[in-house]
Amino acid sequence: MNQVCRPDFDETLLSGYVDGELTQADNQRVRLHLEECQQCRSLVDDLQQIREAAMTTPFPVPADEEWQEKPRTGGSLWTRRLGWILIVVWMAGAGWLAIQAFAEDSSAWYEKALVVALVGGAILLFISVLLDRLRALKTDRYRRIEK
Repeated sequence: MNQVCRPDFDETLLSGYVDGELTQADNQRVRLHLEECQQCRSLVDDLQQIREAAMTTPFPVPADEEWQEKPRTGGSLWTRRLGWILIVVWMAGAGWLAIQAFAEDSSAWYEKALVVALVGGAILLFISVLLDRLRALKTDRYRRIEK
């Protein structure tokens, strides 16, 4: 007896049924439906096999050294620092040149106000996120936990 599910049955409940996460009422609804519907019984069997395979598959845990994002050598550390310094200096110079060009531009005042509002808003949002991250860093219980 191969029939199609009733239109009033929510097939998304089957996954919750397999995982044991349904309420008692939904669990009973699914069990009653499975007594009638071969298609859903077959689907539940497939879902249980997939769940079992996922739960029993061993996953290799990387070595501690593979988790670290820190530079591994002194040369790597100094080149990374130098790279950041060069980027910050370049950004400061480019920012200064942009400010000079903006000040010398002959555009209307309202065009300049729109640009200032956009850039200022982006900067304020960045500062807001930065302050929140710094504040959270003080109380982060997992900050020093590796792996």
